[in-house]
Amino acid sequence: MKKLLVLAGAGPHVKVVETAKKMGIYTIVADYLPPEQSPAKLIADEHLENNIFDVDELAEYCKTHDVDGVIGFCIDPTQRPVQQIAEKAGLPMFGTKDQVFALTDKTAFKKLCAETGVDTIPSYTEKDVEEGSVDFPVLVKPTDSRGSRGAKICYNYEELRPAIDNAKAISTTHEVLIEKYMDEYHYQDLTISYLVKDGNPILVSLGDRHSGRKEDNLDRQLVCTVQPSCHTQMYLRYVNNRVVNMIKYLGIKNGPVFFQGFTDGNTVRLYDPGLRYPGNEYERLLEKATGINLMQSNISFIVGGEIDDFGGKVEGCYDLNGKTCLQYMINVGPGKIGRFDGLDEISKHPNVLDVQQRHFVGDIIENTGDVRHRAGEISILVDRNVDEMKAMVKFVQDTLVIEDENGRNQIISPFDSSLLDKYGTTK
Repeated sequence: MKKLLVLAGAGPHVKVVETAKKMGIYTIVADYLPPEQSPAKLIADEHLENNIFDVDELAEYCKTHDVDGVIGFCIDPTQRPVQQIAEKAGLPMFGTKDQVFALTDKTAFKKLCAETGVDTIPSYTEKDVEEGSVDFPVLVKPTDSRGSRGAKICYNYEELRPAIDNAKAISTTHEVLIEKYMDEYHYQDLTISYLVKDGNPILVSLGDRHSGRKEDNLDRQLVCTVQPSCHTQMYLRYVNNRVVNMIKYLGIKNGPVFFQGFTDGNTVRLYDPGLRYPGNEYERLLEKATGINLMQSNISFIVGGEIDDFGGKVEGCYDLNGKTCLQYMINVGPGKIGRFDGLDEISKHPNVLDVQQRHFVGDIIENTGDVRHRAGEISILVDRNVDEMKAMVKFVQDTLVIEDENGRNQIISPFDSSLLDKYGTTK
């Protein structure tokens, strides 16, 4: 029996363990949390209470326990430890140390894009700040940020200078990026994924990320992702070949590659890379729509097999066979949750594929403005019909009830279904 070590046991990793077990693979989940706080551990064959950064200990464990592969899936902090453990233990890996660094360090990534003709967001240096040559608004963030932690939109120098200090304090490298702020009203935020097989990058996902309201402090947080993107044809015509060539230039041979970027006319300005897939339920939705299981494909390679391109059917799978995927995010405002109802009923709807709950009654939510506001996620697959899409959003919003301990509605920034009017076709 093959053995797979999964770094981190958060909710999104449950499907990694489930898929591996269906493949007949023995699963081990490692992180520092007890099983009751690490959902993937509860269904794994074995679990370890090791910090994921204990790479020497985990590599030794792999060697002494005949582990065949190690995977981190979607959690940003696992990407470098996974590569280090695999290299030390002599196991298959998606990328080399340099490749992983280029796709996890935002400064290195911007350099890679400049070398390969891929557009990125215009940026400023701290010297520009000192000289007063910054054109506001700008977004400040650590070079190794995740979940928008340490990110802040600044509209003047009085906001900018403390934001830089805060981002440096959060960053493990104590370095920051200062970029032009690309607001959703003028630029569409995209999520983009490729499957690389034998050095050939294949587009497998292209979606539009819709953010919350500024007055809720969620203008950098998701409320819904819609796939495929309404900008698909523009991306294929003007951007795809440049990104494919960049991946080839970097030398990635097998595995997933992920980007986020903003549309800007007939281009996309990339800003966030990763040697991984996104953290939501796209893999399950894709399999439901097309029969293609990307998770299985990646696990197969990591335990010593090959990337499966499903007989070439993975080409064009981003179109979801004419279906539309809605990944609806539930966000809650500050306060203590006193009531959380409706998810059971929502999960029974035939168009709902998966429901994840992150917060529960009794949890206290602070006004952090980041992913910690997210109380859950609902994955929906419907026909590419605007009326059906809107009906599903209405059903979710009418059914879901989250109140604070005083009985007041705690749901903030619900997705505006009028934004779906442009999704009858992908142009």
